[in-house]
Amino acid sequence: MNVYISDLHLSDAAEPQFRTLNAMLEQESQNASAIFILGDLCEVWVGDDDDGELANALRDLIATTAKRCPVYLLHGNRDFLIGAQFADTTGCQLLEDPYLLPNGTLLAHGDAFCTDDLEYQEVRKTLRSSRWQADILSQSLQARRALAQGMRERSIATNANKADNIMDVNESEVARVVTDAGAKRLIHGHTHRPGIHESHWGQRYVLGAWEHCGWLVRECAELIQLECFALTGRYGT
Repeated sequence: MNVYISDLHLSDAAEPQFRTLNAMLEQESQNASAIFILGDLCEVWVGDDDDGELANALRDLIATTAKRCPVYLLHGNRDFLIGAQFADTTGCQLLEDPYLLPNGTLLAHGDAFCTDDLEYQEVRKTLRSSRWQADILSQSLQARRALAQGMRERSIATNANKADNIMDVNESEVARVVTDAGAKRLIHGHTHRPGIHESHWGQRYVLGAWEHCGWLVRECAELIQLECFALTGRYGT
């Protein structure tokens, strides 16, 4: 059984989302074959040398979980600076986006499918470039934190003026990527529009953001379920 989550957007180790994640990983890792985090685990990751409370708590949590079952992580548009040091420290494995599993399930964060948002795709290209990342990581932690805060504020202001359909996936792009990969199904997040979509090529499972509730996809053989759960209660939090 594989368990998939995404878009937790964690910002504080004391928030309900983190406590629920802690309890969920403890419980699910007892029986899961693997746990996959499909991006945006946290609201911002400024580098593997981050010594903040949340960064340290996440390292401990992922490291503890990875001792029970394999943990895999794809980058999102918030945590793309998670690197090899984080993987080495925690024991998780970083995956390329998109990533095809042997059973035909294709995994992605989902932002690369939003091709109608031309402005975002240009920004994404810059943020994912090794040259830009190397330049950012050469700056002090304080400078990176200030930069991240400014980028987040600009992103909120920009998205507020965009039509909803522009920020959703482009179905033709999804079909192209899935078909080229030879996949049977797709699981992704990013859009914050949870649901299951049927297409001529198979099913598309969209994970929701951990805002008012938590979301996961549970895949056991050919049985796949999209589950929503309260941030208090189900996992004993």
